[in-house]
Amino acid sequence: MNTHIVVASMVAVIVAIAINGAAGQRIFFVTGSASIGVHDFFPVLLDKAQHLILPTLCLLFINYASYHFMQRSLLLDNINADYVRTARAKGLTKPQAIRRHALRTSIIPVATQVAFAIPGIFTGAVLTEKIFGWQGMGDYFVTTIAKNDIHGVVAVAAFAAAMTAVGAILADIFVVLLDPRVKVS
Repeated sequence: MNTHIVVASMVAVIVAIAINGAAGQRIFFVTGSASIGVHDFFPVLLDKAQHLILPTLCLLFINYASYHFMQRSLLLDNINADYVRTARAKGLTKPQAIRRHALRTSIIPVATQVAFAIPGIFTGAVLTEKIFGWQGMGDYFVTTIAKNDIHGVVAVAAFAAAMTAVGAILADIFVVLLDPRVKVS
């Protein structure tokens, strides 16, 4: 099971409760997607944002570590590459050569992985939705499976496929923007 999601979510809940207690008012909401009795556009918007902060931070922190370590290992592999040594030989300082050449090359796989993580944001956050009481796509997916609702399962799978296509297009755009060797014709 994904214990890191549960642990990160529980830590976020405990920290949010401590911050709310120290502030003397409710800043972070630890469950639900909206408060009862909130009306008008801006109060509803603020209420939704306050409810959305903790689940978003949990999903962000969980994925950030894997992206960070992947970026670090790719950068360490590229620092001693021939093209970085050539750039240093042409007069660039080590930080300039790393920024202009090694970092740009090593960020391409990370950008691609981030783009393909888009379907997981919508359909893969089942545990986060359960912990924070959100009724999102992951919760709907689990409910349709439990009820043997074939149409609901297919709808979620089709939506995930569409989001994967969007992720693939974004990955291609990122590669074109980041890699000077790739030309669009």
